[in-house]
Amino acid sequence: MKVVILAGGFGTRISEESHLIPKPMIRIGDMPILWHIMKIYSHYGYNDFIICCGYKQYVIKEFFANYALHTSDITFNFREGGKMEIHDTHSEPWKVTVVDTGLNTMTGGRVKRVRKYIGDEPFMLTYGDGVSDVDINKLVKFHQDHGKMATLTAIQLTQRFGVLDITPDDEIHEFREKTKQDGGVINGGFMVLQPEIFDLIEGDSTVFEKFPLEEAARRGQLMAYRHDGFWHCMDTMRDKNQLEEMWENGTAPWKVWG
Repeated sequence: MKVVILAGGFGTRISEESHLIPKPMIRIGDMPILWHIMKIYSHYGYNDFIICCGYKQYVIKEFFANYALHTSDITFNFREGGKMEIHDTHSEPWKVTVVDTGLNTMTGGRVKRVRKYIGDEPFMLTYGDGVSDVDINKLVKFHQDHGKMATLTAIQLTQRFGVLDITPDDEIHEFREKTKQDGGVINGGFMVLQPEIFDLIEGDSTVFEKFPLEEAARRGQLMAYRHDGFWHCMDTMRDKNQLEEMWENGTAPWKVWG
C-alpha cells in the first residue's frame, strides 16, 4: 500500500522558517519532520511514498536527490578531480516519488493529481506536519475490516489553556486546569482510503477535508479510528520547539523505530 503525504502548502503560521523552506522540511533534530513521518510508516513496513509538493518543491526534491550526503560520511578527493567517496551509507528501504502538484492547488486537488502514481488500489494519506505513535498496522486492519471508503485517525485534542466556567453574570463558577476531555475530536491525518475517493474530488480547487470527506460521511462511508496515544501537529514555532525538546531529550513518543 502506497503512502501519500501532503507537503505542498505555504505553512504561513510558521513563517519564521517556512519563508525559506516548505514546512515539511523544517527540522526536528537534524532531520525534516517529513523524514520523521516517513520513518513511522517505514517501521510498519510501508516504504512506497508519494510526496505531494507545491511551495518550494525543489527543496524536497534536492533533499532526496542528495540523501546520501545528508546521512553518510563523505570524502571529497580534490587530488583526483573532486572524486567523491561515500562511507557507511545509511540507506532507507524507500521508493519516493516527489510530485509537483502545483503552487495553489488545494489538498483534494493534490491527491487527484497523483492518482496515476497510486493506481486503482487502496492507499494511505497523511499531512506533512504531524507525528504520532499510532499503530499503522492496526489502523490498516481496522480499515480493511469495516470495508468502507475512508478511515481517518480521530484524535482527542487537548486544550492548551485553563478552563473557566463563567455564569451569565460574569462570575467565574469554576477554574481548573485543562484536561483532554475539554478539547474536541479532530482529524489527525493518518488516513486509509479506497480508490473510489477519487470520484469525489472534482479538481484543483477541491479541499479534501470539505466535499470528499463530508460526502463520504453523508454516505456512511467514513470511519474513525480512535487513537488515544500521542499526536502532535507542527503548526507554529511553539509546536516546533515542543517537538524539538522531546527529540533532544530522547522522549519523542513518535520514534517507534529502532
